[in-house]
Amino acid sequence: MGAGIGHNRGPSLEGTSWRRHCWGHARRQLLPVLPIEVVRLRVRRAQALGLEYKTYAGLRATTGRDLIAFLFSSNALGVFRDGQALAPERAQRLADLAAERHLGAGPGLDADALAARIAARSALPLPDLTMSWSGMRDRMKGWLAAQGLPGDAVLMIGETDHEREIMAAAGLAGFVTGQRYFGPRNFQGQNHAV
Repeated sequence: MGAGIGHNRGPSLEGTSWRRHCWGHARRQLLPVLPIEVVRLRVRRAQALGLEYKTYAGLRATTGRDLIAFLFSSNALGVFRDGQALAPERAQRLADLAAERHLGAGPGLDADALAARIAARSALPLPDLTMSWSGMRDRMKGWLAAQGLPGDAVLMIGETDHEREIMAAAGLAGFVTGQRYFGPRNFQGQNHAV
């Protein structure tokens, strides 16, 4: 049976390997080739933010802007009650961070006291599990506006699925778990998923 009208007699796109090849080729053509100096600057910026380059580059490519602030949940910090000590390695990572720090506190915690301990610019109680999606969105968008922050320039470091939902409702740049962010750094190796 011959090819129909409009068929260019090219190879069939029915097989997955051919589609994968075409998709990969098209994607490579779309990706910009950055000068090595720009790549070096971005690698240094990723290190200053405590992120692996692949995570940082992925967030930057997705949002089109640099990360200027981090929103840490109390869960990601490993603080579950008032006065609980912050692990020394987590405190050091926070001190080394080259971006604004903000705190989202879980229920029952004194958000302002914990924010002062980590030198956060602001603190807010995170929306609880009973809040609707639109309620979460409105609260978080209000917080972003009060801080003068564009949501897509803020990375959330959290731990729970609910915190991931808060990130999505707020329109933040992305989400990285506290375990991964505060875990061993490996800037040369593969990246953690966002």
